[in-house]
Amino acid sequence: MRRQERRKRTGFFTVLTAWLGRPLASFHLVLAVFGLLTVLGLVMVLSASSVVSLDTGPSVYTVFKKQLLFVAIGSVAFWVALRMPLRLMRQFSAPALAACFGMLVLVLIVGKEFYGARSWFVVGPVSFQPIEVAKLALVLWGAHVLVQKKALLHQYRHLLVPLVPVALLMFALVMMQPDLGGTVTLIVVLFALLWFAGAPMRLFGAAAIGGLGGIVTLSLTEGYRIARVLSFLDPEADPTGKGLQGLQAKYALADGGLLGKGLGQGQSKWEYLPNVHNDFIFALIGEELGFLGCALVLGLFAMLAVTGLRIAARNIDPWIRMVAATVTVWLVAQAAINIAYVVGLLPVTGITLPMISAGGSSIVVTMFVFGILANCARHEPESVAALRSQGPGRFGRLMKLPAPDVYNPPQKRKPVRPSTPPRATGRREPATRRAGTSERQLQERRRTRRSVPVPEHRRRSARGRAGHPRADEGGRH
Repeated sequence: MRRQERRKRTGFFTVLTAWLGRPLASFHLVLAVFGLLTVLGLVMVLSASSVVSLDTGPSVYTVFKKQLLFVAIGSVAFWVALRMPLRLMRQFSAPALAACFGMLVLVLIVGKEFYGARSWFVVGPVSFQPIEVAKLALVLWGAHVLVQKKALLHQYRHLLVPLVPVALLMFALVMMQPDLGGTVTLIVVLFALLWFAGAPMRLFGAAAIGGLGGIVTLSLTEGYRIARVLSFLDPEADPTGKGLQGLQAKYALADGGLLGKGLGQGQSKWEYLPNVHNDFIFALIGEELGFLGCALVLGLFAMLAVTGLRIAARNIDPWIRMVAATVTVWLVAQAAINIAYVVGLLPVTGITLPMISAGGSSIVVTMFVFGILANCARHEPESVAALRSQGPGRFGRLMKLPAPDVYNPPQKRKPVRPSTPPRATGRREPATRRAGTSERQLQERRRTRRSVPVPEHRRRSARGRAGHPRADEGGRH
């Protein structure tokens, strides 16, 4: 029996290793994670938002229909990102970043305020949050700048400028809204860019000390931030006020047990847990699907982390490598922060759970990011060779995906003229070796010298030197 079990395990790992060695394995893994997270998110939003929809709208499906519409728009965004040439994204990253700065300034003037933050554009029934697009623009542009200055990144001024000043300006605009969750995500993006650019560890240590000082300063300057920190430290001190969400989230997770109460049977959505369909949807997953449902979510994001870093490692284009790794860290870190404050390990920051929480701009941008990651997977060298030789495959034909371009590294600049060895001090360079002197100019100089008469005293000096040997040749005067 033990031998049979060992053979089965060996056979399973052999099949898994062979499948992972296929050219398009990374691409298929991204599609699998993307599809599972999309379906799970729609199901949980439908379950979590029924009570809220009934209270605020004419139907129990009001929030779900809106979420379904945004998922449809996000699917189009996923297809566009999958088809768009990556070099085009890199080329337009700087204009996109400038447009995002304009929107961040404009939202402070004409934006709508929700939950104490002026961070939304509202046009009829549609709302849009520019910080979501700004995160992606910072990733694309930051990777472009760091790759361009790759040979100079050992110098701090090239490593930090202009990336860090631009990121700090974006932090300031987001904190003016104020949006703590967006600022935290931007910090994650900046740290990921610097990490994959090879920044030294002492830089991250100094940044961590500065970040802790900034968090303490910001927490003490606003009353609601102090209350949020105090409720995190002792949620039972105000169980019906600031500590309500944290306590109710823990109760929901505890009530779920191993298998959960069943889909749609959770009690926390009946106004016990505020914003259960947005920030605290992981608590409802634990209540209705139990520990197994939570493990499924954690497993999907763990698979996303492994797949994204695999894509970055298997690519040879440095810009694609940095973009794939950074967006992977962004999505996984955002999910980790959301789950951490739901279970009580971090203070509440208002960060949504990617692909699962209800939201318009966040789900559209996240699906676009998944399209970029899938596009990066198709640009692995083995994938490029397979797609260009064997065709796009069934999914590629269905989605009308073009064949990815072969990576051509930039050519090194050739020197304008060959470098000459340095001249010895005190020695005059021959006329024939002077840079920039043509043969015709040399002939003109020789002709001019012959035509100029030699003075009498120079002739006498020359005759005297000819009749007496030099001192260095054995003669003495």
